[in-house]
Amino acid sequence: MAKPRLVLYQSQQVDKSLGNMPSMDILPLEMLHVAALPDREGYDVVVIDASVWSPEEAYKKAVEACEGAIIFGTTALLGYMVADGHIAAMKVREAHPNIKIIAGGWFPSTNPDAYLQTGIYDAVCFGQGELTFLDFLHAVESGADLEGVAGLALWRDGRVVYTDHRAIVGWPQLPRAAWHLLDIEPYKAAQLGPRAREARNHMPTPPRIGAGKNYFGVSHFSSFGCPEPCTFCCSPLVTNMRWKAMPAEFLLDDIQDIHERWGFDVIRFQDANWGVHEKRARDFSEGLLNRGIKVDWSTTIEVHSILKYKKETLDLCAEAGMYLGCVGAEAAEQDMIDRVKKKIHGNDTLDACKELHNRGIITSLTYIIGYPNESADSMLSTIDQAREVIAACPSVSAHVYPFRPIPGNPMFDEAVALGYEPPKTLLDWGHMLEYHVMDTWKGNIPDHVTDRWRLYYQYASFFHGLVRPKRGLFEKMAEWRIKTGNYKFPIELKAFHVLDKLLGKKSHREDEKQTWVMSREDERVSMAG
Repeated sequence: MAKPRLVLYQSQQVDKSLGNMPSMDILPLEMLHVAALPDREGYDVVVIDASVWSPEEAYKKAVEACEGAIIFGTTALLGYMVADGHIAAMKVREAHPNIKIIAGGWFPSTNPDAYLQTGIYDAVCFGQGELTFLDFLHAVESGADLEGVAGLALWRDGRVVYTDHRAIVGWPQLPRAAWHLLDIEPYKAAQLGPRAREARNHMPTPPRIGAGKNYFGVSHFSSFGCPEPCTFCCSPLVTNMRWKAMPAEFLLDDIQDIHERWGFDVIRFQDANWGVHEKRARDFSEGLLNRGIKVDWSTTIEVHSILKYKKETLDLCAEAGMYLGCVGAEAAEQDMIDRVKKKIHGNDTLDACKELHNRGIITSLTYIIGYPNESADSMLSTIDQAREVIAACPSVSAHVYPFRPIPGNPMFDEAVALGYEPPKTLLDWGHMLEYHVMDTWKGNIPDHVTDRWRLYYQYASFFHGLVRPKRGLFEKMAEWRIKTGNYKFPIELKAFHVLDKLLGKKSHREDEKQTWVMSREDERVSMAG
């Protein structure tokens, strides 16, 4: 007897109605991992990646695929994924009233009330979802009570109730992602097409391939969780600071398999914290070289990890294709660093960037300003440190983000106590980060800090060649501003904007250093924005 169908919907990365384009190297990893166990047991698993389609087409496919299905599942990081997944779930619920609907992922794990009180969802899955989803599936198929499934939040008698805790498991207990369920051709075609570098979240072309050229890349998860206690992040709540990583040989086998299957040029590791264990990084790099797997790769790594690695390990990573490291510095003043619980002291951030810069590895460096109760002087110090780092290491792209109050961490509670009013509905949550990064928490960053922040971004854009393809007076002035920190009387910016207006066109362009950064919540902004 054939097993029933289940439909897994990977929500849209960005709001396409605003003209945004997703970066198509970002694969529906969450759903491919969740699908692996049911697929192995013979269930009819349909994975829909909404980013491949227009919103209307994606919703239509979801509703049609759910005909005869017993489960519809969505996932979301905070951002537009929340809104898109909820719209899809509402349409599925309307068309198929008896189907079971479950949501999982980072944001549902931290805010299950927002989902369950809508009446659309039967359950929210917490944290690591592969085993929980499989047990949920078995319970739905057999008609068993969902309260017997560990790792869920349910709505009972007008409130959220939680089932038993489910422990995090290591990769040997989980199969590889169900790569065979994915048609890679639409992703490859989009990345090699003429508009590929217009996409939000687009990563720079590796130097080996050549500036300005398109490439075919894929994304990959090789670990779950993060051991860091950062107080602005929801990971400590969701993962309990546990970190479970694929052993190097397991990871190499997986990469080799999909490389032989698809023949990609670049891997984007989307781990929360890829570089926790130096030995794994070293063994992985050695394995790539020994197996002759020629790919370039970007990954996430902490400042303190870079500085603890042996020089030989960093050399090996660069030789094996690591071309970009995504690094969270978060603040400049030591008291603020201590508040967010980063393992950074003194000149650590600059020293770590130099280690990567000297090996030809690009650094995408992220800072945050506007933490609850952060002083204006602390914010200005952070902006100034970003300037100092790119002045010393021009390969670094130092991004300064506003603090975003995200459920599931102590700083969210602090922000609410200070008067921050979080969104009330899933649709509102889904739109709060969509190109509104300058006023996520309106009024929290003083005007004079915002002015300095914008000047930094404008001069950094010229400094990195984002604005014009040539190096002229404006670029030379920007370099002087970045190196000296002198932002007084920025008449050249006013002159440039006047000239730009007279010419009747926008001079800035999407370029190799455009918008490449991976922060904790996976939000990105362009330096030129």
